[in-house]
Amino acid sequence: QKQLVESGGGSVEAGGSLRLSCVRSGFSDRNYCMAWFRQGTGYFREGLATIDTSGASTIAANVKGRFTISQDNAKNTLYLQMNDLKPEDTAMYYCAAVLSDGHCYRTQGEYRHWGQGTQVTVSS
Repeated sequence: QKQLVESGGGSVEAGGSLRLSCVRSGFSDRNYCMAWFRQGTGYFREGLATIDTSGASTIAANVKGRFTISQDNAKNTLYLQMNDLKPEDTAMYYCAAVLSDGHCYRTQGEYRHWGQGTQVTVSS
C-alpha cells in the first residue's frame, strides 16, 4: 500500500524557517513526480514545487528564493525547506506523488497519492 506521511509543520514567527518532510512507503523504484502543495483556509490547493527521481525540480514563482524542494532517495524522504516565512504562508501543506511521464506539473489533478497534511502557521 502506497503511503505518504508528512511532518515538520508547526507555529513560527514571521521570518522564521521550517523544514517539512514527507516519507513515502510502498512505492516502486519507477520514476515518480513528487510535489508539495498547500491549502489555506478558503483557498484552492496551490502547487509549490515538484521533483522527479533524477532530481529535476520546479518551483512556483511566488515562493522561489524562499522555498527549496529536495529529496533523499535512500531515505525515501521528500523535503521542503521554507525560509523567511510570512503570515500568508499559513496553510496545510501536503506532499503528493504520481508516476512520471517525463514532466512534473504543479497541478492538483495530476497527482494520485496524497499525504494527510501538516499544518504551518506563521504569526506576524
